[in-house]
Amino acid sequence: MRRRGRLWLKILLGLVVLTMAAVVGGYWYERPLLRTGTGYAAHNACALDTIAHRPVSDDLPPNPLVPYIRFGTPADSYPASVLGGLATQRAWPVEGFGCTLAGGRPSFGPATPISAQNNPISGQPQPEAAPALEAALARAFGDELDPAGRVRLGTRAVVVVRDGRIVAERYASGFTAVTPQLGWSMSKSATSLLTGVLAAQGRVRLADDRLRPEWTDERARITIEDLLRMRSGLAWDETYDLGTTITAMLYDQPDMAAFVASQPLAHPVGTAQQYSSGSTTLLCGVLRAKTGHGADLPRAELLAPLGLASAIWEADATGTPVCSSYLWATPRDWAALGQFALADGIWNGRRLLPEGWMRQTTTAVTPTSAEDPNYAAGWWTNLTAAGAQVDRRLPRDAYWASGHDGQRLYVVPSEKLVVVRLGFSPAADDIRTEQLVADVIAAT
Repeated sequence: MRRRGRLWLKILLGLVVLTMAAVVGGYWYERPLLRTGTGYAAHNACALDTIAHRPVSDDLPPNPLVPYIRFGTPADSYPASVLGGLATQRAWPVEGFGCTLAGGRPSFGPATPISAQNNPISGQPQPEAAPALEAALARAFGDELDPAGRVRLGTRAVVVVRDGRIVAERYASGFTAVTPQLGWSMSKSATSLLTGVLAAQGRVRLADDRLRPEWTDERARITIEDLLRMRSGLAWDETYDLGTTITAMLYDQPDMAAFVASQPLAHPVGTAQQYSSGSTTLLCGVLRAKTGHGADLPRAELLAPLGLASAIWEADATGTPVCSSYLWATPRDWAALGQFALADGIWNGRRLLPEGWMRQTTTAVTPTSAEDPNYAAGWWTNLTAAGAQVDRRLPRDAYWASGHDGQRLYVVPSEKLVVVRLGFSPAADDIRTEQLVADVIAAT
């Protein structure tokens, strides 16, 4: 009996050890997925608190991991974990540069000061909109919907600029003209402008290749224009889910540009357009290397010259600006970016972009295959490369910046018009932005 008892004890202990090993092994297998969730939560909490000054529980995505996220008490950083102890990530606030996920506090050096005096849009008086414009904004905010419908639509801000003057604007409860909002992938269009500024200075060319020293294979043929037009051929998955390449880059990679550069070619260079936030963040790694700037690159070369005093462009742990996704600005400063594009890069009487840059970068050029036939060089256009009109409610020459969860910035040169819509609309089937632009044109 004693031998049998000892045998059962050994079996029980063995089962306990195997169970613990399975649990530990399972955790380490799932840890990269969990870290993308905790990374999002930590960064979101830090940025909302220190940049937007809004509740840290706002804007969490509809994800099954969200109920298990726990936030630590902010001190010098903003920690988030699963169930209070697993896959912990920390976001660190850095003066002038927003928040960065890192194991310790990053040091990016001083941030270039920005004076709003350089910005002719941000300081304009509150307009008294014409009734037809008020009606256009009312539809954009879903005034006719019930409260649940308005929440689902999620409009938070609309600013309309006609011929350089703000003619209408409106904000949701809890938001004002001075509340910075995250543009998500509208940052890509700002990156196209930043690239143009550097091109005007002769520091980069669209044809520049051999962009990374470790690229000794076919990837050496990738050019700056390939990255802008998202035809590099690098393998990528833009699905916003736990553990995909886009979420791994944003929430579990200290050196985002190196992570993107390490991806193999899925297509021959220049032959296939595939939407990739990795391409734009890698581009800013390239621009950083070419200019010698670090995290301050966008502030020094784009944000300060335009006087976008509210703007914060966040960086990764190495100091590379996250040019795909992390530009914050007030709605008026987003509108100023659109006005800069509308003026083809002339700002306060100075040409900052090469002449014709906007025409070139808002013309779609379809390679052999295209995931998005109306994607140009950082901008979406209302004409495909074949000349087909994408949305007949909008003029043919319209182009726009588009960001996750319903961020839009429209530029319509023929109407001398800029329209900004910001919001949080993950559940909305139609965020009404094309109709908004059409309504504004009809009203003015």
